[in-house]
Amino acid sequence: MKVYLDNGATTQVAKEVAEVIDNMLTKNFGNPSSLHQFGEEANEEIVKARETIAKKINANPSEIFFTSGGTESDNLAIKGIAYAYMDKGKHIITTEIEHPAISKTCEHLEKCGFNVTYLSVDKEGFISLEKLENAITDDTILVSIIHANNEIGTIQDMKAISQLCKKKDVLFHTDAVQSFTKVPIDVKAMNIDLLSISGHKIHGPKGIGALFIRKGVKVIPLLHGGDQEGKIRSGTENTPGIVGFAKAVEIISEKDVKQMKELRDRLIDGIQKSVVDAKLNGPKGDKRLANNVNISFKYIEGESMLYHLDGKGVAVSTGSACSSQSLSPSPVLISIGLKPEDAHGSIRFTLSRYTTKEEIDYTIDSVKEIVENLRKISPLKK
Repeated sequence: MKVYLDNGATTQVAKEVAEVIDNMLTKNFGNPSSLHQFGEEANEEIVKARETIAKKINANPSEIFFTSGGTESDNLAIKGIAYAYMDKGKHIITTEIEHPAISKTCEHLEKCGFNVTYLSVDKEGFISLEKLENAITDDTILVSIIHANNEIGTIQDMKAISQLCKKKDVLFHTDAVQSFTKVPIDVKAMNIDLLSISGHKIHGPKGIGALFIRKGVKVIPLLHGGDQEGKIRSGTENTPGIVGFAKAVEIISEKDVKQMKELRDRLIDGIQKSVVDAKLNGPKGDKRLANNVNISFKYIEGESMLYHLDGKGVAVSTGSACSSQSLSPSPVLISIGLKPEDAHGSIRFTLSRYTTKEEIDYTIDSVKEIVENLRKISPLKK
C-alpha cells in the first residue's frame, strides 16, 4: 500500500483543478494584460478567481493580491510593511514558532536595522497575550503570528490577538498557509490587516499564493515592473495557477474537514494505544489543525523511522531540519520544551481530503512494527 501523509509539505492536485489548469494552458492562454479578446477572457478568469478567494475569507476582491506562493506573500507582508512604516517605527513582533518564510525574513530585517521580538510559547505552542501586550512599544509597527503552526498544528486565537493589536494601533499579519480552508477565517471579524495563503497546501497547484491586504494599509512592493496586481506585485499573472487555486478553494467542503479531524484523532489514538513513550506534540481537539499529527517517539531517530516508513510505502516528514552539512532539531519543538533528542525522534503526519481509514490503520500498524524494531537496536534506550 502507498500512503501519502505529508500533505503539510504539499498536496495532490485535485482532478477538478487539473482540468481547469489544462484549459487555461491550452485554450484560454492569453496574457490577461492584453487588450484583445484572448487577453480579456484570461482577465475575466482572474477576476472570478479573485472573487472566489475573497469570499472565502470575507474580504473585498480588491484586497486580494496574487503571488508565487506563501513564501512570497510572507515576504511581501513583512518587508512591505517594514519599509512602508519605518518612519513610524522599526520594531516587529513575531514568535519562535514561525515558518522560515517569516523567521528568516525577520532575521534579514534585523540586519537592516529593524528590531524584532520573538515571543516564546507554552508547551502546546500557544502565545501569551500578556507577553504580547508587554512586548508592544511605541516603536512597534507590526505583529506577525502564524495562524496554525505547520509542524504541531497549534491554532492561535486570531480574534484576541488582533483585538490587542488594534487597541495598541499596531498592524497585524498572519501566515494562514496551513489553516486556509481548514479553519474558518473572517478577516473583518478577526480584524486581520494582512493574511498569507497558498495553493499547493489545499490540492491546488504549486507556484501560486495570495496576500490579503486590508484597504488603507500601505505596502512597499518587492518587485518593480508592470502595473499588475494593483502595482503591488508586478509580473505577468500566473493565470493557470490562479484559476486552479480558486477551483481548489471551491471544492473543499466542511465534510472534508470533518473527515480529516476524525482520521487525525484515529491516528493519534491508534499510535498512542499501540506504542509506549509516544508523545503528541501540540494541543488536542478543536485547537489543533484538522489534518496535523506530530508525535515524538522516545529512543529512536526520526530520520530512521521516516526511511523505514517510506520502505512500507508511507510518506511522512520529520521533526528535524536536514541539510547536507548539519542536522539540527526543529526550533518549533525546542520552543515547546522538547529535549533535542526527543525533537529528533519526532514525526509529522499530515492528512488530506483523500486520506482513508484503511490508510490510517495501515500506518498505525506500520508505526508500531517499526518503532519496536528500531528500539531493539537503539543506543538511546536505557
